Amino acid sequence: MSPEKEEPMMILRLPGVYPPQHDTSLLADALLFEHLTARSRVLDLCTGTGALAVAASAAGAGHVVAVDISRRACANARLNGILNGTLIDSRRGDLTGAVHGELFDLVISNPPYVPALADDLPTAGIERAWDAGKDGRALIDRIAATVHEVLVPGGTLLLLQSVLCGVDKTEAILEEHGMAVEISARKYIPFGPVMRERRTMLEARGLITTGQEIEQLVIIRATKSRPSPSSM
Repeated sequence: MSPEKEEPMMILRLPGVYPPQHDTSLLADALLFEHLTARSRVLDLCTGTGALAVAASAAGAGHVVAVDISRRACANARLNGILNGTLIDSRRGDLTGAVHGELFDLVISNPPYVPALADDLPTAGIERAWDAGKDGRALIDRIAATVHEVLVPGGTLLLLQSVLCGVDKTEAILEEHGMAVEISARKYIPFGPVMRERRTMLEARGLITTGQEIEQLVIIRATKSRPSPSSM
């Protein structure tokens, strides 16, 4: 039986912050299947408007930290927390580096994953919300390799990415770091403006077929292993 959806949230977007899309809704729905309580600590990486941070709070989490490299996104997340009657601990920083030494029960992330012309990531502008290097994995690889450091034993990661970026590689990295991995959701969505603009490039690289207009998104759910009784 699926959990009931929460009441609609009020999410405002400041100029220059990427608006919530289909992928945001997919992750927000997945949050409803996680058991969050007043004692739960949640980390939202690449928070953008803070929509997922607010959703985590609405789902029952007692403490939510929202991280983004963009100052404007951090302010936006804090604002949306206030508008929805919750306190979001919004921090500007580079992924898990912003929470060094802290542990969380759940990490959620909808990072940039659109393949770009070059591997150099933009240092300013809204393009930071989607450009992720030539293979679209610049941030996904880093999250997969470090998230175990900020999860409690038994803690969970919900990571969204496009199939175009290589799901198998993400799963392999997570498993190398002691995570049990599954695909918890899939959804086909039409290309947005950025993907349509880059269709010729993506076709030339063999990432999509000629005339393709949809992509598949997946949520990777990874759980950090608990220590065995004999090792405690």
